[in-house]
Amino acid sequence: MVVPYGDWFGAIERQASRICRRAVLAVALGLAMAGPSFAQGAVERPLKLVALGDSLTAGYGLPASAAFPAKLQKALRDKGITVEISNAGVSGDTTSGGLARLDWSLPKDVDGVILELGANDALRGIDPQVARQSLEEILKRLKARNIPVLLCGMYAPPNYGPQYAAKFNAIYPELAKQYEVPLYPFFLEGVATVERLNQPDGLHPTEAGVEAIVANILPTVEAFIGAIRRQRG
Repeated sequence: MVVPYGDWFGAIERQASRICRRAVLAVALGLAMAGPSFAQGAVERPLKLVALGDSLTAGYGLPASAAFPAKLQKALRDKGITVEISNAGVSGDTTSGGLARLDWSLPKDVDGVILELGANDALRGIDPQVARQSLEEILKRLKARNIPVLLCGMYAPPNYGPQYAAKFNAIYPELAKQYEVPLYPFFLEGVATVERLNQPDGLHPTEAGVEAIVANILPTVEAFIGAIRRQRG
């Protein structure tokens, strides 16, 4: 029996249509049996972090795409870690300034905070006790809201003497221990005093400097994100 091409293609199409309908039904049944966990995984929102800091976070002298939060977000996404990092850095901010704007700087659905404040306190020679009290109050408020924190430390410049430096530098490890938050000891590790990584003022990183900061802090941030996910379940 000779079957015309048209009838042959028609038969194939009808058979394919039946197969497709069965496949769609099987997938639908599979999704239904998978339950809420599958649906939640399919629409899981990115982890939302806020970088709360001063000009080192804000990206002084740099385009927004070269600021620390943007560079860190890209580095994480390049590793397959889906995250959104908001830039809540304000140039010139002290620890007291960060405390004053804390509540409106953080959205309600924030999953964690990278806290980078204190450089301006040290540069201005502000009493270390004032900086400590402000940072402590920030940590208290975030803990009360059950918001995880990664605390980024800062070192005092040497021009205020060893006594001032000792008091200031002790703030971060002591608060990290007291409030049981992870600590990145020195935000400018590998960048401070390196001429090629800083702008002409010698204080603010260039884009290459920001990239160096991100490369250094990345493992700590990855561990921080892992801890948040475990806590969120």
